[in-house]
Amino acid sequence: MSSAPEQDVGALDAYSRIVTAVAADLTPHVAALEVSGPGGRGGGSAVVFTEDGMLLTNAHVVAGATHGRAVFSDGTDADIDVVGADPLSDLAVVRARTTTPPPAVLGDASTLKVGQLVVAVGTPLGLTGSVTAGVVSGLGRSLPTREGRTARVVEDVIQTDAALNPGNSGGALADSASRVVGINTAVAGWGLGLAVPMNDTGRRIIGALITDGRVRRAYLGLVSTPAPLPAPLAQRTGRRRGLRIIEVVPGAPADRAGLKAGDLVLEADRRPVADAQSLQRLLFAEAIDRPLAMTVYRRGAMVDVISVPTELTGG
Repeated sequence: MSSAPEQDVGALDAYSRIVTAVAADLTPHVAALEVSGPGGRGGGSAVVFTEDGMLLTNAHVVAGATHGRAVFSDGTDADIDVVGADPLSDLAVVRARTTTPPPAVLGDASTLKVGQLVVAVGTPLGLTGSVTAGVVSGLGRSLPTREGRTARVVEDVIQTDAALNPGNSGGALADSASRVVGINTAVAGWGLGLAVPMNDTGRRIIGALITDGRVRRAYLGLVSTPAPLPAPLAQRTGRRRGLRIIEVVPGAPADRAGLKAGDLVLEADRRPVADAQSLQRLLFAEAIDRPLAMTVYRRGAMVDVISVPTELTGG
């Protein structure tokens, strides 16, 4: 009769050991970030990811700032300069002017599974090494946000039940091997743990920020989520998944093209669309102001739509 409780204790001990190990591994690489800009002073967290002192954080954390300070868990600090920010992915890169701790190991979010253990490490309000743990509860989500009068959609986020608060923004979301699979983003009012994934698209964005200081992005204005195709449609097309449109930002290119909530996106630019990343990777500089053919499934019929993505601007 005592074996079940003992098994439970053993499982909890194993869980605790994993979370403790990830926290110990990552905390030295995560800084408290303090910035000042047009909107006043702000801050969040940042993660060292290169040997020469580059750190990843959120675009909304730096929010127009050009410089600031990073404070690490060992008490050292470094002045930082903002290298670039990309509002659509909510990623930003900053560079320390002096020596930083060694970089964290970046992982690959494309290998994540729903239900997988993840650990969030940040420095909310300067509280070094604040750690929460949970599981991946959703993948490929889209997140509508607003800056002033400008509505945007952050694409392809990871949803987790690891609790976050605004000070965790820019911190690390890691797998059980302490690999950084996402950069946490805490958006007021949502009450969800969300993270920008480290995947092929994320690495392309980071590379552009380092090289050019910005990413020229095409903007559609869709809120979507991966969804299975109805069985007859799956049989007919040989595909299993598409992107279900949950919301269309009013006045955005998708709205002007006639796309509607409930549409199931099957193709974009004649290529299958099965998740947010497969659409997002099409929306870089070369897609701006060019017709983008899309095929959607709407009320039992296939509908072809031509949208014209605009350039995402900072206004």
